[in-house]
Parts: sequence; structure tokens; C-alpha cells
Amino acid sequence: MTYSLITLSYNKLACTRRCLSALITDSVVDAPWEMIVVDNGSTDGSGEWCDTELVALGRTHGVPVTVLHNAGNIGCSYSRNRAIAAARGEYLVFADNDIAPRTRRWMPGLREALGAFPNAGMAGAKMVYPWQPYPIQCAGVGISRRGHVCFRGRGEPLDDPRFGRPEAVQCLISACLLIPAELIRKHGGFDEAFHPVQFEDFDLVYRLREAGWQAVYTPAVEMYHFESVTTQGTPTVRNAAVVVRNGMLFQKRWRHLFEQEDGPDEDACRWRKIEPVPFSSIGDLPLL
Repeated sequence: MTYSLITLSYNKLACTRRCLSALITDSVVDAPWEMIVVDNGSTDGSGEWCDTELVALGRTHGVPVTVLHNAGNIGCSYSRNRAIAAARGEYLVFADNDIAPRTRRWMPGLREALGAFPNAGMAGAKMVYPWQPYPIQCAGVGISRRGHVCFRGRGEPLDDPRFGRPEAVQCLISACLLIPAELIRKHGGFDEAFHPVQFEDFDLVYRLREAGWQAVYTPAVEMYHFESVTTQGTPTVRNAAVVVRNGMLFQKRWRHLFEQEDGPDEDACRWRKIEPVPFSSIGDLPLL
């Protein structure tokens, strides 16, 4: 097995159905791969859909699908680590349940990006919004010297030349992230201190970077990201508190690195609000 695609599910059945189905039907892969879904105690039928229809879809397309169930929504890091333990692939591909391919050869494209840099240990895609003219959602991540986060290219045109070449970046998001399985197991997977979600991916990337590996962004792979769909309905105050708490933990742990880096200025880290298009109104999306 070459690739193990790992994704999590917690309710949001319509988005989960659309995106996980697309990850199977719209992906062109150069080697055998599997999908591992961890359902975090969904109450809207998402887990049952994964057990039946998704498994059947995978079988039709020659993709083994394994569904693991947690009793409740016990956290992103724990769930991903459980999937890592079950994965058989040489490369682990972390994909959120709100992304879909724009580039059909996205998994091979991420793997090929590793070969373009001498010490590449992880690769991430150009994430774009699923509505015309498909502006950039995230083209790698910058961290300021004060520890603030910048989604590079957020809201900018898809063809913005500033984000049109592969390059080593400070950080990547786990919405679409490829890492060799041997590497992530050697360095301990996702830290469950970042509970239940937020900054666990940044922490992993910085841990690998501290060990000498580069984080590579490649614009050759474009993925649709239905940003905000999976967070709709999340209690705002609680979610904000999690972001603050886990952000402070990340800053405390990795300040010795990002303070020495040539990261973005503070103005670039101001969160740019993008008005989403309703999920139900998003039709068929073009594939490359």
C-alpha cells in the first residue's frame, strides 16, 4: 500500500458525503491506496453512511475503506493517531472531510513535491474556495515573530504569481497534508495536548522542522476547501476559547523557532473574512 488517506467525520453528512465521495471518484492515483475514516460519534447518520455507502463506493473503485468509530467527539489528535496506527501506506495523506480534488493527480503531486527539495518531510496543496473565480483559501502558512498566523494568499486570485511556485514554507495546514509514514511515527504523531482541535497540525509541522525536515507548499496541486461548512453550528465562544488556549500553547512551545524566522508582518496576519457561498448552492466543480 502506497498511500493511506486519513480523514475524520463528525456530523455534517451532506458535506461529508460530497467530499469523501469525490476523494474516491475524482482522484487519479499512481499506486494502491486506502481510505481510513474515523467517525467521532456522529448523530446525523454520517457514521452509518461511511459504514455502508462509502465502503461500497470504495469497493467499486478498488479503494479499501476502513471506518473506525469513537464513542464521542474526543478530539482531532487522538482520532488521527488512531488512524495512523491502523494505516498500511508508505505515505500518510491527511484530508479533512470538507475538501475535494480540483487536481485529479493530487496525491502523486504531493509525493512528487517531496522529491523537489532535498530535506522535504511534508507537502501541502494550494487550497481554493469552491466558487468562481476560485480564490485562494490557503497557500501555505506563515507565522509572525510574535506567533500570529497568516494563511498565505487568503482571498487572492487563483493565479496570483506570488503563490505560483513550489517553495519551503514555515507551516502547513492538515486539511490536505502528505507525510511519509515512517517520519510521522518516528516523531510521535499529533500531540493530544492540543485538544480537541486547533494548532495540532502546526505543532507537528514545527516538530518535524526542528528535526531538520522542510515543509513544502506546491501550487501544482489544487484542492477545493469548503471552509466554514464543518464549523457551522460550533459554539462560537467555546471554539474561540480553544483557539486562544491552543494558540498560546503553540507559541510557548515554538517561540524559540518562529522568533528567529523571517515570517510575515503583523498586518499580514489580520484574519481576512471571506463571505462564504451557501453549501447547497455550490454545483459541479471543474477538475484539472
